[in-house]
Amino acid sequence: MAQIKKCLLCVTLTALLSCFLGFAIPSTVHATENVVDSTTPTDPTRDRDSNLTGSQDERTNITDPGSSEDPDDLKKLNIANTVTVTYDNGNGSLNGALRILITLTLISLAPTLLVMMTSFTRIVIALHFTRTAIGTQTSPPNIVMIGIALFMTLFIMQPTLTEVYNDAVIPFENGQMDQKEFIDTAMGPFRQFMYGQTQTKDVRLFMEIDHIEWDGELESIPNVVLIPSFIVSELRTAFIIGFLIYVPFIVIDMVVASVLMSMGMMMLPPTTISMPFKILLFVLADGWSLIIGNLVKSFY
Repeated sequence: MAQIKKCLLCVTLTALLSCFLGFAIPSTVHATENVVDSTTPTDPTRDRDSNLTGSQDERTNITDPGSSEDPDDLKKLNIANTVTVTYDNGNGSLNGALRILITLTLISLAPTLLVMMTSFTRIVIALHFTRTAIGTQTSPPNIVMIGIALFMTLFIMQPTLTEVYNDAVIPFENGQMDQKEFIDTAMGPFRQFMYGQTQTKDVRLFMEIDHIEWDGELESIPNVVLIPSFIVSELRTAFIIGFLIYVPFIVIDMVVASVLMSMGMMMLPPTTISMPFKILLFVLADGWSLIIGNLVKSFY
C-alpha cells in the first residue's frame, strides 16, 4: 500500500514539473516578412489597360453605374432606357407570345367562368341531390358526376359558344376589332343566355343594392349585376329541382319505417332496408334519362 502511494506521488510530481517547464520555457517563433520595394510605384490600372488600344483621352470612362463624364458617351455605349412591347404583327393580329399569355390567362379563369356563367351550377347541384336522395353516398363518384355535368354544359352552351366564336373570335383574329370590341361582342351571347335564365326579382335586388335605376331592358344591366343575379337564380332553381327529386324517395323511406315499426323491428335502420327499394324504383322509372332530359329541357 505504501509503495502504491509513493508511485502516485511520483507521477503527480512529474506531471506538475512538466507543466511548469512548459510555461516557463518561451517558444521560438520564426516569422518571415514580404518586403515590398516602396520605390517601385504600383499602378492598379496597369494590367487592366495593358490590353486596351488608344489613348486614355479617347476612351469612354464611366465613373459610376448609369453616369459618365460626357452625356454623349451613353449613346456611344448603346445604353437604352426604354422597353418596347409589340402586341401585333403589323396587320392588327396578336403575335405569338401575347396570344399564349392570353390563352394561359383564360385557362386560369376557366373554372370561374364555367361555374358562374354557364349551366354547370344547376346541373351539378341537381345530380348531387339525386345521389343523396337515393342514399348512395359515393356512387356515382364525384368525377363521374362532374364529367356528366361538363358534357351536359357543353351540349347546352354549344349555340352560345358557336355564336361567340363566329362573331367575336374570328373577327378578332383577323384584326377586324380591337380588344374592347372583342370583349363586348363575346359577352353578348353569354348575357343573352344568363338573362334568359335569371328571374326579374334577382336583377332588381342587385340593381337596388348598387343604386342603379333599371328600365327593364338587358342593355341597361351591367355585368357585375347580371352575373350574381344569374347565380342566385340558378341556385334557387337547382334547389327546387332537388326538392322534387327528393319527394318520391322520402315516401319510400316513410313506408319502410312504418312497416318496420309495425313489425317491432325498431333497432333495424330504415335506410338499410329502403335503399334497395329506392334503387329499384330509380332503375324501373329510368331515372337517369328523366333527370338529365328534364335538366336539359329546363334551359330551353
